[in-house]
Amino acid sequence: MPTRVSKQRQSVIGLLRTLNIDPAQIPRTRPFYRRIVELIERGVSGGALAPGVRLPPERDLALALDVSRATVVAAYRELESRGLARAYVGRGTFVSATSDGSAPFAWRGKISTAAIQMTDSTLRDLVRHAADPDIVSLAAGEPALDLFPTDAFRVALDDALTRHGTAAWGHAPTEGQHGFREVLARRFGGEAANTLVISGAQQGLDLLARCLIDRGDAVVVDRPGYLGSLQSFRSAGARIFGWDFVRADMDELEDLLLRYRPKLIYTNPTFQNPSGQTLPIRARRELIELAMRYRVPIVEDETYCQLSLSGAAPPSALHELDQDGTVVIRVNSFSKVLAPGLRLGWVGAARPIIEQLALMKQQIDPHTQNLIQLVVAQMIDTGLFDTHLSTLRVEHRRRRDSMARALQKYTPSGALRVGVPEGGLFFWCRLAAQASAREVQQRALAHGVAIVTGEPFYVDGGGTRELRICFTSRPSDVGVRAAKVIGASVAQAVRQSERAQPIARIV
Repeated sequence: MPTRVSKQRQSVIGLLRTLNIDPAQIPRTRPFYRRIVELIERGVSGGALAPGVRLPPERDLALALDVSRATVVAAYRELESRGLARAYVGRGTFVSATSDGSAPFAWRGKISTAAIQMTDSTLRDLVRHAADPDIVSLAAGEPALDLFPTDAFRVALDDALTRHGTAAWGHAPTEGQHGFREVLARRFGGEAANTLVISGAQQGLDLLARCLIDRGDAVVVDRPGYLGSLQSFRSAGARIFGWDFVRADMDELEDLLLRYRPKLIYTNPTFQNPSGQTLPIRARRELIELAMRYRVPIVEDETYCQLSLSGAAPPSALHELDQDGTVVIRVNSFSKVLAPGLRLGWVGAARPIIEQLALMKQQIDPHTQNLIQLVVAQMIDTGLFDTHLSTLRVEHRRRRDSMARALQKYTPSGALRVGVPEGGLFFWCRLAAQASAREVQQRALAHGVAIVTGEPFYVDGGGTRELRICFTSRPSDVGVRAAKVIGASVAQAVRQSERAQPIARIV
């Protein structure tokens, strides 16, 4: 096995050969460190040195070039300042980005190590497709926005400006306007003082992740679970473990609590995203009991709890079963019951958590938009919100049933199992045989229909044969046409998988 010294020597020789450098032929210009920077930058921009390549130790390169170590140190620091290299304590200096020479430094190399690890663009792609008029997006979760009470909203807006004009344009408490928090408490339960107004549920999850999780902490999540929560917990440096939400196996959950001692449990127990399933009341009670026994807080995502399509009320929320109000943190949003463009939601938790979240929120968002708080408060107080919610449920049920029939009609028999939920916004579908969900997704998108595969909803590589389809975002006639495209895409993916299977040898 080569010694450490010989390995370092080899790295110097490798670099000089890669850059086609003869140390004796390098002009001794002053300052010489700039010549070293120029040579390495040329290798990076020409592709000879790819991102991730380790540069030789400073001392070894200095010996090879017959210069002082300080000269090489200065060169490496200059490469770092240009974003072309990055030094790690105890590991060395690595090429971090490429440069085409058109900018004073490579921006990619300027990005922090934590940020550069954030590569999952699924959420961004979902909202981008939803905003594209040339695409029928069934990927992002949206209510029937064509039913939004625009005229009534305009009246409420004018009234809010007439009665609260100064309040609409001025500063406000980071926790949210007091009147709005009182309205939330009356309509959705809880206490106004234990409520933090946020710019959508995603902001709440991000704040909770940064508030409760230290890098390396364990977190237990639904499997499959909401992809936005997974991204927030990953960015906080959590180790994420999934428990089978659909089976609701409490023995499995307790085993995870014992083995990993997680910092929190995240769950979306009512009309869950993506599965559409609802956790039974018995499982909810057992979940609260486990959380109390092991002293693990629960983050309850209530985003879909108002969207029952069967007429029956869902089981009691976890926070309602938490009689002491100590173990459950609630996250909710108006995005799925009014419109995602409002960017309005709230967190309900024990007062110490609300105070800490407010301190963190004010650093990036001093207060949520005032005017929207005033308008939505009035919509709730006047009954407009509940009237719209009733209309929405009827139409969502109609769209669900219409698209379910269309998927059954246009999909080959047995090729796609569609889970029809009792509430929420999504079908959770499973492909037959070895058909690829990604193949279906790509074929559907090529024909102008966006859906999302199951992979982003798993922490452990699942979902390759699953699809999530939003049945609420488009009118029934558009949904039927989209289902026809999906059915054809499924048929093509199934045929593709069958052709790819090896032919059994006849003995």
